[in-house]
Amino acid sequence: MARAGLKWGVRRLAEEAGIGIATLVRIESLGDGVPHARATTLAAIEDALERAGVQLIPADQHGGVGVRLRGQS
Repeated sequence: MARAGLKWGVRRLAEEAGIGIATLVRIESLGDGVPHARATTLAAIEDALERAGVQLIPADQHGGVGVRLRGQS
């Protein structure tokens, strides 16, 4: 969802995060499941998305997780 909002392909996010394309494909293939990946890999993906303007929204009492592009309400 975040990658689509940025109009980034798998290759672009992998490059920005400094991880392998196969690693990203494996993580994304789980859908809503818990990814089997190192914490440092997940942090690298999160950092790359946040640098690009993605805000990751955690679940709370009002709803589930989500994403927002910086500058959107």
